[in-house]
Amino acid sequence: MAKLSTNYMGLSLKNPLIAGACNLSMDSDVAKKMEDAGVSAIVFKSLFEEQINLESFQMEEELNEYVERHAEMISLFPTIKHAGPEEHMEKLRKLKESLEIPVIGSLNCVNGDTWSEYAEQMVQTGVDALELNFYASPGSYDTSSLELEDEQLQILKDVKEKVNIPVSVKLSPFYTNLLQLIKRMDDAGVDGFVLFNRLFQPDIDSSKEDHHFPFNLSQPMDYRLPLRFAGLLYKEVKGSICSNTGIFTAEDMVKMLLAGADCVQVVSAIYKHKVPHLSTMIKDLEKWMDEKGYSGIGAFQGKLSKANVKDPYAYQRAQYVDLLMKPFELLKKYPQV
Repeated sequence: MAKLSTNYMGLSLKNPLIAGACNLSMDSDVAKKMEDAGVSAIVFKSLFEEQINLESFQMEEELNEYVERHAEMISLFPTIKHAGPEEHMEKLRKLKESLEIPVIGSLNCVNGDTWSEYAEQMVQTGVDALELNFYASPGSYDTSSLELEDEQLQILKDVKEKVNIPVSVKLSPFYTNLLQLIKRMDDAGVDGFVLFNRLFQPDIDSSKEDHHFPFNLSQPMDYRLPLRFAGLLYKEVKGSICSNTGIFTAEDMVKMLLAGADCVQVVSAIYKHKVPHLSTMIKDLEKWMDEKGYSGIGAFQGKLSKANVKDPYAYQRAQYVDLLMKPFELLKKYPQV
């Protein structure tokens, strides 16, 4: 029987399947079911500094709504403050205590100094590692791409100086040269890369002529972009590689491992196919390995990475150009065109 164990950021995982950050982890019963289904680790829902600040501001407004009208009565009531990140930390602490598998804390901050501040608080909950959500939504035409990257790199360095547990970065694919940024972060000592952060995208309701904000789950085949970068990064960086986005089946997981990933994260698969599907993914991975005669993940990990394939264009755009140069082959495949 094949051994599914793998190593991620120095954490020994029983298999490569991790439950990614989402609201499901906030429910301790669901988290326990995911552990029983076989996931090797759980990333707790991200702490969003922006949400904490908004809630604090709204609470302050509500508490002071009648200050001018009833000033003489205000002193009768004790001062109340928003709990801030404490409530999130307490839920994270309780989840960590209730599970046997590793729990990873996730941070999504706005201000540079709060990243390390919240990271230190998160370490106190007993989590096994941290995941920093990095992305850039440019709001100024005057800020250069290098400035944005330098800022994130400094945040990473600050957090690494303050904590003594593994730190990963969950990146978006929208950088000028993502490979260079990853190399800079790798040189700064990051322990792992999660590829990629699925960013929220707005939409427009044409009938109402108004914006609306759908809940964007990933779709099958969305895995191709993280697969490409897993293949490019294998043996090129010291940090671990975790593929994320569009992974729904054991076959998707196998492809990521063949490209060079150490593990994968899933969220949409859980929402769409429910928790028991996680067990199916793990069993199917084991079945595939047994059929292929692989005794462990290391026997085939990175087998089809750029470092190990003979075709120099396997991970390059030239393959797309090659298709354009052979239009009749496309017509044979899609005759209805």
